[in-house]
Amino acid sequence: MSAPAPISAAESPPGASSGDPLHDSLLMRALRREPVERTPVWLMRQAGRYLPEYAAVRRGHAFEEFCKRPDLSAQVTLDAQAILGVDAAILFADLPTILEPLGFSLTYDPGPVIGNPARTVAAVDAVREVEDTSALGFVYETVRAVRAQLPANIPLLGFGGAPFTLASYAIEGGSSRHYEHTKRLMYGDPDRWHAFLSKIGRAVAVHLRRQLAEGCQAVQIFDSWAGALSPDDYRRFVLPHTKALVEAVRPHGPVINFLTGNPALLPALAECGADCVGLDWRVHLADGWATVGHDVAVQGNLDPTALYAPFPELKRQTAAVLDAAGGRPGHIFNLGHGLLPTHDADAVKGLVKLVADLSAR
Repeated sequence: MSAPAPISAAESPPGASSGDPLHDSLLMRALRREPVERTPVWLMRQAGRYLPEYAAVRRGHAFEEFCKRPDLSAQVTLDAQAILGVDAAILFADLPTILEPLGFSLTYDPGPVIGNPARTVAAVDAVREVEDTSALGFVYETVRAVRAQLPANIPLLGFGGAPFTLASYAIEGGSSRHYEHTKRLMYGDPDRWHAFLSKIGRAVAVHLRRQLAEGCQAVQIFDSWAGALSPDDYRRFVLPHTKALVEAVRPHGPVINFLTGNPALLPALAECGADCVGLDWRVHLADGWATVGHDVAVQGNLDPTALYAPFPELKRQTAAVLDAAGGRPGHIFNLGHGLLPTHDADAVKGLVKLVADLSAR
């Protein structure tokens, strides 16, 4: 794997202060693989149902309304960062919303449901080319509101879905175990498949660049469902599109690329060229980092269910992740996937403090 170019040619030397609190923040320095005084930590789905404060804001609002109300989305984004004391806020938004400008009908029951899934040639061909994502203005308004209220040294992370995961939503009509409809198109009509994913990837690139322009410091790409693919299929049908997406976004800000469910895909994932690769818990962090290369940062990778363990066991597993990183610059602590609705808020707060205490140097 070739080393990613520096995030910016104008970066200060490692360890030097630029005088910009965001530039000098723990997370941004870790993304640049610079030495830090402790390992930065944030948690996927840190604004979620496990938090009583989230439930209080959400109460009385349907999920679709909740996602499209910048005042509510900004509030839960800010609350989660402040309550947990994490080193970054992650924008509260829903991954499939980008499908609406592409021409898909999105509702919730309770999860995302696509009312017009693309299961015919005509439906796939009718998907729109999106060059303007102003229909998602509520997302950008949320970004601006959060950035205006976050502490000066806390980065805001934006996010978007990877082309395969979004295509699967669009074709299956919602979640799936086997991706029958998705793989039928993928295997049966490769040219149409690639044209479809190219449209999705270009739309996501516009969306992520806009988030960065409005006030995010970095973005994460979620490929939540690509673990259902073999390494050969990922390389043939997905890698070119995720790589093109990363290349389209990176000049505008750092990119974290996260894929879950299949460690065998890590060598191909590394070829996408992101600044940081997210690792799930199915791979030992040291092995995963060696696989993707030490010339990129890594994020992860505690099993989310470790938060149900007694405190001594949670401490042991947290220390094991930090030990696996070996103090090498470029590690961002996170879970191997998102927080769960049944997690205990006090346990989550305890994890954040554990990371700070155990990694201080």
